[in-house]
Amino acid sequence: MPTTRRQGPRRRTDPDQGRAALARTLDADPLASAARADLRDATRYLLEELAARAPGRTVEVRVPPFGAVQCVEGPRHTRGTPPNVVETDAQTWLGLATGRLAWVDAVTTGAVRASGERADLSDFLPIT
Repeated sequence: MPTTRRQGPRRRTDPDQGRAALARTLDADPLASAARADLRDATRYLLEELAARAPGRTVEVRVPPFGAVQCVEGPRHTRGTPPNVVETDAQTWLGLATGRLAWVDAVTTGAVRASGERADLSDFLPIT
C-alpha cells in the first residue's frame, strides 16, 4: 500500500517575490502608500509563512481582500463559519507579522477582530 505524505500549505506567492514585496512595502512611507501589488504579495507571503509555521486547520486568518489561511493545530473545522477567526486589514497584518505592532495592542484598539478561544496568534507572531 503506498504511503501518502502530507504536504505543507499550498503557496500562491513565490517566497523570493514575497520577501521582495515585503521589503518594498515596509520601505513605503506611509505604509498605506505602498503599491497595491506589493501589499497583496507581502500579505499573502506572510499569511503563507504563518500557515507553514503553525500548520493546522483550527484558526482561520483573514486579511481581505488579499487572502486567508487556516492554521494552528487542534480540532479541524470543516463547514460554515469557523469557530476561531482572526480578521484584520493588510497594514495591521504586516505590522503584526513583522513585529512592528503587538498583538495585544491590535486587539485592544479593534484593529484585529479575534473570535474563539484559540484565536490568539501572539505565540506565532512576529513571523519575520
